[in-house]
Amino acid sequence: MKAIVQAVMAILFIGSVLLGFCGDNPQVIIRTELGDITVAIFENEAPITAANFLKYVDNGLFSDCTFYRVVTMDNQPDNVIKIEVIQGGLGADKDKKRLPPIAHETTEKTGILHKDGTISLGRLDPGTASSEFFICVGDQPELDFGGRRNPDGQGFSAFGRVVEGMDVVRKIQMQPAEGQSLNPQIKIFSIEHIR
Repeated sequence: MKAIVQAVMAILFIGSVLLGFCGDNPQVIIRTELGDITVAIFENEAPITAANFLKYVDNGLFSDCTFYRVVTMDNQPDNVIKIEVIQGGLGADKDKKRLPPIAHETTEKTGILHKDGTISLGRLDPGTASSEFFICVGDQPELDFGGRRNPDGQGFSAFGRVVEGMDVVRKIQMQPAEGQSLNPQIKIFSIEHIR
């Protein structure tokens, strides 16, 4: 009986945390050829990064973009610190309009950790992130502030979490790839504000 009570309490705690993050936040739907992914955007916790992403969404700048990169445990032989993500955005398309890069919001500042389903911005140096985003498959603490995936230790700027469609994220991650490049890339038909 005590184990059942503890299990129920744990479920209620996790649910309250998720509601705290996802309850009143705006949501977007990423419509792909393999299905839809609904994401809650954490404007209050990551105002700079969230506003940047929503500006791309609301101006239709993500129309006809793709998921083009998958990182699995098997396709990063040169990395000591391994991660699992899918990455999308404008990619190498030089004809797509990009907004200026934004200031780097660390996970230390926002409190949004790279857990399963977290969406975050890709970058090179801090302050270079703009249009490229990734979704974590499983917990990825090495992408947080102080993590070792990026040598500068600043981590990446997480700004939301998948609330529906992790099955689609995992399906994308399992598609054929050459190294980390999806072949073919997975079409993103649109990313739209739904609330």
